[in-house]
Amino acid sequence: MSRADQLYDWFDTRLDLENGQKFLGKAFPAEDSFLLGEVALFCFLLLVLSGIFLGFFFEPSTSDVEYEGSVQKFQGEEMPEAFVSVLHITYDVPFGMFIRRLHHWAAHLFVASIGLHMLRVFFTGSYRNPREPNWIVGTGLAALAMGAAYTGYALPFDEFAATATSIGYNLTISIPLLGDFLGKVVFGGEFPSSATIPRLYFLHVLVIPSAIAVGLAVHMAILIRQKHTEAPRDDDVTTGRRTVDEDDDSVIIGLPAFPNQAAVSAVVFFATAATLSALSGLLPVHNVAEYGPNDPASTPELIMPDWFLMWVYGFLKLLPQWASFSVGSVHVSGEFIGGIVLPGLVFAAVAAWPFIDRTDSPTHFTADPLSRPWQTAVGVAAVAFIMIASIAGMNNILAGQVLDTSTSAVNPILTAALLLVPPLFGAITYLLLRDGEPTPSEGGDVAADGGPDATPDDGGQESPPDTGEDPTTESEVRDDD
Repeated sequence: MSRADQLYDWFDTRLDLENGQKFLGKAFPAEDSFLLGEVALFCFLLLVLSGIFLGFFFEPSTSDVEYEGSVQKFQGEEMPEAFVSVLHITYDVPFGMFIRRLHHWAAHLFVASIGLHMLRVFFTGSYRNPREPNWIVGTGLAALAMGAAYTGYALPFDEFAATATSIGYNLTISIPLLGDFLGKVVFGGEFPSSATIPRLYFLHVLVIPSAIAVGLAVHMAILIRQKHTEAPRDDDVTTGRRTVDEDDDSVIIGLPAFPNQAAVSAVVFFATAATLSALSGLLPVHNVAEYGPNDPASTPELIMPDWFLMWVYGFLKLLPQWASFSVGSVHVSGEFIGGIVLPGLVFAAVAAWPFIDRTDSPTHFTADPLSRPWQTAVGVAAVAFIMIASIAGMNNILAGQVLDTSTSAVNPILTAALLLVPPLFGAITYLLLRDGEPTPSEGGDVAADGGPDATPDDGGQESPPDTGEDPTTESEVRDDD
């Protein structure tokens, strides 16, 4: 046995390299829509890297220090150390403004790519048996991404961010029985206190990112174990090793993980990094110098959360004050119903969806949204519901700048729209699709790329004899039935 063979055997006995080789041959369907999850993964990686850079200079403290930096109007003023450190990062640290912008836009794209990824999975039915667990994990990741963005939003401790963050504090303490306790745990007591920024910083840089990392690891582990869903095939596919029947869902036709999919993933990573770099170089982010440090005695004229939390803000705007009530000694406020209960019901409905639209047998082909009338109708109604709620969150802009009226005049209209438009859109979608012609296969209409680039991975089984064809083509036998 050669030294190379001995070295390989040494590593194989410790790292199980044989199974690693099987993974490198795993087939990935050659469809661009599957790359949205990779965009989210790469955004998280860039968030971690840029966050490490920012963490070297940020001071999570509300103690007052004298400012000595490049912003002339604050020279010599006593201001919170967190605010001063953000000014220092933005205007005095080399590449600090660029990295801060990169962190900002990566957070937005992270949430957006998760949302778009979930929409693709929903409308193509890729959440069905046996992939319900991964849908639940993905729903949790979406909630964690929003939580990470919220906790980071507060850290500059400028006037705008502190006022917006106080909304979250008020929602937390509105929880019956547990509100005061949770307010002390998360915010360090009455907002803002000296413990607020350290608590939120701890959540932002350690607790939530760790939970996201674990969630991503579980998500990927389930994905590798269960394999991908695949778009239906137009016809039988001849690959380098075998011919796969059109309706054979035990074999995936696609690109092997290495080197083909690895190369595609590298392109996606650099495209994501380039897009975020362009946004960071061209578009400004939250201007802390314009708003100034937190001042409890004043409130900025326009306060609203980021777009991905605007729908929650819309619930708070539309829910009337008389929605509050008491049960014995327990008071249930409108803030709790609009800011905690309703968003919780939305996430619960999303997580429960695979068990509503359930299948008894495993389904490995994606579905055509046009051939699933009621499921697509529910999706359209849900999107309309969130969009109208988000518009309600901007009711002051809609009323004052667009319609030149008051919010009290537009709120009843927005409430009626929130209750009536989503069911209307859903019903129209259902009626339009119900009479449409079904696709030939139950799974959908988009054919996977086949031909010479289609790759079958043997899923750990013995490979057929070499036919002399391209050795990179492979198929993957599903083993999750």
